[in-house]
Amino acid sequence: MPSNSANNKRIAKNTLLLYVRMAFLMIVSLFTSRVILQALGVEDFGIFNVVGGIISMFTILSGSLTNAITRFITFELGKNNMERLKSVFATSVNIQLGISFLIVLIAEVIGLWFLNHEMNIPAERIEAANVVLHCSLGIFVFNLISVPYNAAIIAHEQMGAYAYISILDILLKLVVAYAINYSPIDCLSFYALLLLAEAAFIRMVYGIYSKRHFEECTYSFTHDKTVLKEMTKFAGWNFLGAGAGTLNTQGVNILMNIYFNVSVNAARGIAVQAGAAITQFVHSFTTAVNPQITKSYAAGNSEYLFSLICRSAKFSTYLFLLIAIPLVVEAPAIFGLWLHTVPDHAVIFFRLSVLGILMDNVLANPLMTAIMATGDIKKYQVSVTLVGALVFPLTWLSYHIGATPEWTYIIYFIIYCLVLAVRLRIVKEKVGLPIHRYASEVLLKVVPIGLIVYMAVAMIPFFFSQSISRMIGTTLWSTLFSCSIIFLIGLNAGEKRLVEDKVQAVIGKFRK
Repeated sequence: MPSNSANNKRIAKNTLLLYVRMAFLMIVSLFTSRVILQALGVEDFGIFNVVGGIISMFTILSGSLTNAITRFITFELGKNNMERLKSVFATSVNIQLGISFLIVLIAEVIGLWFLNHEMNIPAERIEAANVVLHCSLGIFVFNLISVPYNAAIIAHEQMGAYAYISILDILLKLVVAYAINYSPIDCLSFYALLLLAEAAFIRMVYGIYSKRHFEECTYSFTHDKTVLKEMTKFAGWNFLGAGAGTLNTQGVNILMNIYFNVSVNAARGIAVQAGAAITQFVHSFTTAVNPQITKSYAAGNSEYLFSLICRSAKFSTYLFLLIAIPLVVEAPAIFGLWLHTVPDHAVIFFRLSVLGILMDNVLANPLMTAIMATGDIKKYQVSVTLVGALVFPLTWLSYHIGATPEWTYIIYFIIYCLVLAVRLRIVKEKVGLPIHRYASEVLLKVVPIGLIVYMAVAMIPFFFSQSISRMIGTTLWSTLFSCSIIFLIGLNAGEKRLVEDKVQAVIGKFRK
């Protein structure tokens, strides 16, 4: 097995590739959202988000299986067991095909009924909404079938290919967004149909690359009862956590539609896209680290595993703060430049969603990866689901008694603070990570730094009026101040020496 030093270099290289990918994707995706909003209008944009959310609710199945497939492929790579790896891949394809058929059947019956009889959609847009539902279902199925091939690319740590295909994907989506303006039919229907064609093409690209580069990705029918049982058991327990996540996102989206209107769904859609851009930028780092967490567990390298968990959580949070804080402070100006027409509630939704992203994604991702690596996730999923699922009923209750739409974000943050505590306790039990180590190396570092930097940046709007120059100044000040504080109190002695050596090496190259 490669040394820890070699693994660290691979992580650094893959992280750099994924950062380039994410920077490009973030810029293009945000611009694409603006083009789509202008082409469709607030009402149709809201319809697209809420109707697409019906299909997204089926991610309780696909999400469970995706995690299972990624875990098993990466684990077998860590064990260097090619025959078992081929069996895992073939079994995963069989499972995805079966689930695809099941989801199509359910969505075409229950989904259609719910859309046409229960949702708050203007009567004149119901036909277009049905087209969106069918196309969203097709896109979902294409993405589902692609999962084993995508998982193989990430498990093999071929982040260059992953980055290039992702860039192709987002560029095609931008082309689709511009094509709306030349639609020969209803714009919303045309947009959904083009996205379906784009998803089919990207599915073929992933499949062709994986088959050419990875031995296990040449499919042949296999009926391995042992592997099937292990994967379905893993996915079954993971289904609970995925179900809670779906209720807390798409379920809440539907509650907003029932208690408010499609303009609130449009605002939530904008906030989700802005938050996803930040999250994906941070996930460029965790995507590079996650395979090593699984492989180090498979190899029994506990100390390296603990180090990876804590450093991944800490540095991904620092990256999150670098990006999120100036965006939160300057959200009104940024949204105005981005969209021109900003839906009501979009800015406050985004600002509040950042807290939930921090607790449920950034800090939790390494802990979730470590638990998934063990394969024993029953207790974890039951515990996390029981706590996390409280978001949906509490949101429902708050809306029923007259709360504003923003309250769901406050509830989400509070509940997922509790969920983080549950995750830490179970990770300690399953992999041995001491809670005090995570608290001292991660929480006691990132929380004070986050508060200090936010207070230092948030005071700028009180002294300067909104403008492009203030936005640029806020970003520069936030970046410089964040980096300084992180270096002074956020790094240990070894990490500081590493940063100093890297800086000196770069300076030395410029002096030559």
